Amino acid sequence: MTNPIIKVEPLGSRLQTIDPFLLCAHHVDHYPAGNSDLGPVVAASTSAQGWRMYFGKTVPGFPAHPHRGFETITIMRQGVVDHSDSLGASARFGAGDVQWLTAGRGIVHAEMFPLLNPDGPNTAEVIQIWLNLPAKKKMADPKFTMFWEP
Repeated sequence: MTNPIIKVEPLGSRLQTIDPFLLCAHHVDHYPAGNSDLGPVVAASTSAQGWRMYFGKTVPGFPAHPHRGFETITIMRQGVVDHSDSLGASARFGAGDVQWLTAGRGIVHAEMFPLLNPDGPNTAEVIQIWLNLPAKKKMADPKFTMFWEP
């Protein structure tokens, strides 16, 4: 039997991928204490501080955006993600939990990183993999599945 591992690379912000992987990203953000709006107590600044707001205005993260024709697998290593989508699904998941989202014919979803700790760091570490769906499954029904840490 041949080794199924093709190559091992150190984690970075974006990893090189081969088909059927569209993207593999590793996010590590060392957020400060959170305020009453679940955002940072200090003004958003550069990534030199060790964190990014991405596209969030108050809470860091990725506000509502569409996906179609692929699947995303989100693995939380540290911190918390609030997920909501156009199917009506929502979940708050954290370290050890895995989310599998089949975009199929289309879904709009949001992934936000609420800063729940008002007294200290709110580190978020996320690995996300995007898998290309085969042509015959591109228009599959969208689906949201959680795999909870036991």
